[in-house]
Amino acid sequence: MVVYHFTWDLEFFNYVDRGLTGEGGWRVFARVIASSFLFLVGISLVLAHGGGVRWRPFLVRLGQVTAAAAAVTIATVFATPNSFVFFGILHHIVVASLIGLAFLRLPWIIAALAAVGVIALPWFVTSPAFDTRWLAWTGLAESPPVSNDLVPIFPFFGAVLAGIAVARLAQRAGTFEALRRWNPSLAPLVPLGWLGRHSLMFYLVHQPVLIGLVYVFAQIAPPDRDAVFRSDCSRACLAQQDERFCQAYCDCAQREIVAADLFDALMAGDTDEAQMTRIRDIINECTFRTVDQFEAQ
Repeated sequence: MVVYHFTWDLEFFNYVDRGLTGEGGWRVFARVIASSFLFLVGISLVLAHGGGVRWRPFLVRLGQVTAAAAAVTIATVFATPNSFVFFGILHHIVVASLIGLAFLRLPWIIAALAAVGVIALPWFVTSPAFDTRWLAWTGLAESPPVSNDLVPIFPFFGAVLAGIAVARLAQRAGTFEALRRWNPSLAPLVPLGWLGRHSLMFYLVHQPVLIGLVYVFAQIAPPDRDAVFRSDCSRACLAQQDERFCQAYCDCAQREIVAADLFDALMAGDTDEAQMTRIRDIINECTFRTVDQFEAQ
C-alpha cells in the first residue's frame, strides 16, 4: 500500500507519467491491495464475531472506521474537489462489515457462491442510471464519476465474502489452531503486530506524510511538467501514429491547452467536467489540424 501510494504521489506531483498508477501492472497492484484488505475484513469478522456478534466492540470499531471515512471525504473535498473520495476503501469496510454479519452463521458455501456472484455481476449489469455519485458506489455505473479512491460494492464485496468463506473453512479444518502453534517461533516478529493493532491509524497517517515529503521535495526540485505532458501525449499518440505526426500533434495540444488556461488544472489531475470537455475538444481539434497538415504535404 505504501509503495503504491508513494508512486501515486509522484504521479500527482508530475514526477512520473500521468495515468501510470491507473493502468497495466500498477492497476492490478492497486486492486490486489484493496482486495487483500477486504479479504482480511471477512476473516476478521469470523474470528471476532463468528461465535456471536459482540455488539459493543463491533459498534465501537464501526464508529471509528466511519469517522475515518468521513475525514477522508472531507479532506479530499478540499484537496481535490473534482475527484474527492466519496466511497473509498474505508467507506466500503463500513458497509461490508454490516452486510457481512448476515453471512457469519451461514454455511461457507453460501458465502463462497455469493462472492462469485458479487464479483461477476458488474461484467453483466451496468447502467448509466448508476453514474451519479449517489449510486456509483454500487459498482454498477456505466461511467462512474472520477475519484481518487473508488472501491464499489460490486465487485469488491466479493473479497469480503471470500474471506468469510475461507475463515469458516479454516475453522472447520483447525487451521487457526495450527497457526497458533507457530507463535513461539515467530516471537521475533511480535513488534510488527503493533501495525496490525493500529492499522487504521497507520492508514490515515501514512498518506499525508508521504504527500508532505513529496511536496517539500517539489519545492526544492520542481518537476518538469512540460516533459511529463509531452511524454504522456507521445506515448498515447505513438500507439496509432508515427513520431513526426505525434510531435506536431503534441505541440498543438500543449499550445492550445496552455492558451485555454487549462494546463495547470490538467497537470494537477483535478479538472472538472467542463474543463475536461474543453480539453477533449482541443485534443480533437488538434487531431484534425495535424491530419490536415500532413495530408497537405
